[in-house]
Amino acid sequence: MSSEILSHLAYPAGARHLEKRFGRGVGSGLGKTCGRGQKGQKARKGGNIGKLHFQGGQTPIQRRLPKRGFRVPFPITVVGVNVGDLQEFAAGTEVNEAFLREARLVQGKRVQIKVLGDGEFTKKLTVHAHSFSKSALEKIEAAGGKAVVMQVVKQKDAQNAQNANAG
Repeated sequence: MSSEILSHLAYPAGARHLEKRFGRGVGSGLGKTCGRGQKGQKARKGGNIGKLHFQGGQTPIQRRLPKRGFRVPFPITVVGVNVGDLQEFAAGTEVNEAFLREARLVQGKRVQIKVLGDGEFTKKLTVHAHSFSKSALEKIEAAGGKAVVMQVVKQKDAQNAQNANAG
């Protein structure tokens, strides 16, 4: 019984429409001008209407408002690493950028590392970073370790070095 009902199911009247077929001759009702009327901006292909920012021919708001600010093309972010986080390394280790990245304490491209003084520090380590806070320096030296300031490599210097190596 249910199979008979399923085979006779159909969409309700008016629920489905045939697609409009434009440009199929005058007899179709949508030939020649294809329902766009005579001439004018809306009759043209594209018509420059229907864009998100279109405001009826008025100058769009993004062109009326003044430009503001500046975006640095190659920003350098400073990543802080606390001395308490350096406790996980074995005593006598040279902690450099590669070690910190492996331990997931430093992530991202073009970052400068700054060692901060938060936490307890008791191990004798040689720490390489771009900068150190005063309290971090005191804690590292009090534990018998050494703080080595790394040189900041600028974008142009890095490109020149790569070009020299390639040629």
